[in-house]
Amino acid sequence: MLPPLRTSAAHHRLLAQVVHPRLRPRPAFQFNSPSVRFNTTTTSVPPPSAPPPPSPPPRRLFGRTRTAARWTGYLCLSTIIGITVVTTGILVHDAFTYTDRHIDRVPISPLALNPEKGGPKNLPIARVQVDDEEDEENKKLAEKPRLVIVGGGWGAMGILNTLKSGDYHVTVISTETFTTFTPLLPSAAVGTVQVRTLIEPIRKIIARLRGHFVVGKAVDLVMSERLIEIETTTSDGKKANVYIPYDKLVIAVGSSSSTHGVPGLETCFQLKTIGDAQAIRRRIMDNFEIASLPTTSQEERKRLLSFVICGGGPTGVETAAEIYDFCSEDIMNYFPKIIREEVSIHLIQSREHILNTYAEAISTFAEAKFQRDNVDLITSARVAGITPECVIYTTQNPSTGQTEQHTIPTNFVLWSTGIAMNPFTQRVSNLLPNQVHKKAIEVDAHLRVKGAPVGEVYAIGDCATIETSIVSHFMDLVEEADQDKNGKIDFGEWEIMVKKIKQRIPMAGDHLVECKALFDMYDSDADNNLSLNELVMLLEEVGKKITSLPATAQVASQQGKYIGKKLHKLARQKPVLDANDVPPVARDESVSGPFKYLHLGSLAYIGNAAVFDFGKYSFSGGLLAMYAWRSIYWNEQVSMRTRALLMIDWVIRGIWGRDLSRL
Repeated sequence: MLPPLRTSAAHHRLLAQVVHPRLRPRPAFQFNSPSVRFNTTTTSVPPPSAPPPPSPPPRRLFGRTRTAARWTGYLCLSTIIGITVVTTGILVHDAFTYTDRHIDRVPISPLALNPEKGGPKNLPIARVQVDDEEDEENKKLAEKPRLVIVGGGWGAMGILNTLKSGDYHVTVISTETFTTFTPLLPSAAVGTVQVRTLIEPIRKIIARLRGHFVVGKAVDLVMSERLIEIETTTSDGKKANVYIPYDKLVIAVGSSSSTHGVPGLETCFQLKTIGDAQAIRRRIMDNFEIASLPTTSQEERKRLLSFVICGGGPTGVETAAEIYDFCSEDIMNYFPKIIREEVSIHLIQSREHILNTYAEAISTFAEAKFQRDNVDLITSARVAGITPECVIYTTQNPSTGQTEQHTIPTNFVLWSTGIAMNPFTQRVSNLLPNQVHKKAIEVDAHLRVKGAPVGEVYAIGDCATIETSIVSHFMDLVEEADQDKNGKIDFGEWEIMVKKIKQRIPMAGDHLVECKALFDMYDSDADNNLSLNELVMLLEEVGKKITSLPATAQVASQQGKYIGKKLHKLARQKPVLDANDVPPVARDESVSGPFKYLHLGSLAYIGNAAVFDFGKYSFSGGLLAMYAWRSIYWNEQVSMRTRALLMIDWVIRGIWGRDLSRL
């Protein structure tokens, strides 16, 4: 038997230096006594592998859980308190809206109830409105100049939102009691948004100005006596005409669709008003419901589910996109699958591309999107006729050059191509001898109707077009620029003429940048002078390059704001202008310069995607672009009420889908 292993103190010290600190021997207990000393040591055995990471103490884990629970409770409690406060505030506000007001002995002028008659047709003249004397503020406004606005669209709203209270005695004349956010009419036609989301009562808008509203249709104008004739409807349904006097008149009646001489347009739909959107919605739902009946033949079903849109502009493209979305997102879920399978959407465009006024990249993107969605794009085609059962169009065979005729069976046709004169616009144009434009009233750079008394009649929006002819001002320009009166224009005089042209027709400025190059180009005899014949040729060529402003809501809104600011300045500076005997011709120019259009971009919805055209820059994309399109239209709403309703409609569509009822 071997003797026990003995270790010395020096050996223990050596082990302590080489062994890992965690494996060093623990100090031993020592018992000291005078006679005996015990010295014991313990040595730990190294583990076979690395130890697992230490777990947090139970107390620390419990503390973290308790903190998270506490903050979650705070969040839930604050949410409950916030909802309670908001709900309580709404209920309290609602309780105070139920008021019982009594009106006794409201003052009213006898002339308001029994107006005097006069004018060329001896009609009643509404010189006094029924509420002109109901309070002191209205009495003061009755003494102000009379501003009459005909129309309730984008241009009229631009004026009303820019004018200040107390400037004028304002009267708005419109056939509708509301203004409409027209860019979203295609969405309303398929139930993406409700029609009431897109309207705002005109009376609520003019309340800020304490203005007056008349439901009626303008039919004639007597400029010599400053009277506008309005056609109204009595309680028994009969027509009654009345004159409304004015000091300043703004025509903003919009336009109607151009027929282009196509027969059968009475069977088509248009999309310009709320009534149009409601009629389209009823026809679409009727077509789907009839197509779902077991008694409907396959041929008739295909005709009912064939939707034809004539026109490849923004309205036509957005309507086609909305119908496609409606079929893919709602018809697919709630109607027989065969219904969705047999739906066909056709878009007929007379040009080579849809959205031809946009950048080429945008047109290409939209066409590719429609091709993926199986939307039938028919370009370079002309509609020859429309019947209740089909649409007839013609194309040119590229190989033979012959005209070929095609037919599309359908029960739904939307006509959205071009604009034409409104009947009242046509009447005003006929009254003035120098109005030669076929689609709108021609106005100058200050939006004053050409031929009308200066500073009295303005026209804005789709019913107006700014003059682009420079030759019509030829004699005035020569008289102002020809300083030496020799019948010729040298380069110095040409520079003076360029400044005058830019003042009269600001849109010509982009085509007169290279003054010297133009001068040398038309100086055919190189004598450093332009003869009158050479000058006429130059001005005619420049005039041909000037394009009219598009008939869009953006143009009408900017023109309305321009007129509103101008009229506000004229009202505030009237005492000064009267004191200085400033003639009416110079008053407009003295308070503001000519109208200049600032293009803020064009946009269009193409089915869960959108395109944007900002001139030099363009952008197109899917859902991100669609949300950008929505945010822009949401911001352009007339009031916070319509913004709230629009947001609610989009949320409802996303959660519950579109409304499939026939209303």
